[in-house]
Amino acid sequence: MRKFLIAAALLSASAPAFATDYQSSMQAYLDSGAAAWTSEPSVVAAVAAANETTAGYSEAEIIAMDTAWRAEVGTADTALVDSVLDNGTADFLRQVVADSGGIITEIILMDAQGLNVAVSHVTSDYWQGDEAKHQETYGVGPDAVHFGDVELDESSQRYQGQISLTLVDPETGDAIGAVTIGVDAQALL
Repeated sequence: MRKFLIAAALLSASAPAFATDYQSSMQAYLDSGAAAWTSEPSVVAAVAAANETTAGYSEAEIIAMDTAWRAEVGTADTALVDSVLDNGTADFLRQVVADSGGIITEIILMDAQGLNVAVSHVTSDYWQGDEAKHQETYGVGPDAVHFGDVELDESSQRYQGQISLTLVDPETGDAIGAVTIGVDAQALL
């Protein structure tokens, strides 16, 4: 028990420094051009098409879809999940993850409402619009970036964080959605 308390104290004392180092590493990763793929025509087209479909959705409809998504995860009946996980854009996202050399762990592509357009891996929910990853990017404007906290991923036992940024139509400069890039903290430091 004593060893656990000492380890916990050391971790909590170093957490602010770790977070600062990690945020600097995430920014450096972005500055290296790691998210250049977000302006690929297929990505922009997928988000634009989703925006045309979801623009008129009410909050009640969005919440109902999010509830349906959550009910589908881990079951055999996964029509909504499959529509986001099994498409050409999702295949592209999985290739970006594979090409990252272990740095990127997941990618979530969102429309203007914060609904998943394509994902590299199944997410726990469909609607990201009620979370900082969407509100502090798309909700702020074209140049917005949000760095999520570094957390221990229970399934992989690795520390991971999220870099979220606004997706921009390269022709107009308008914000059209957001993307969250999950990154392996240990691979960046």
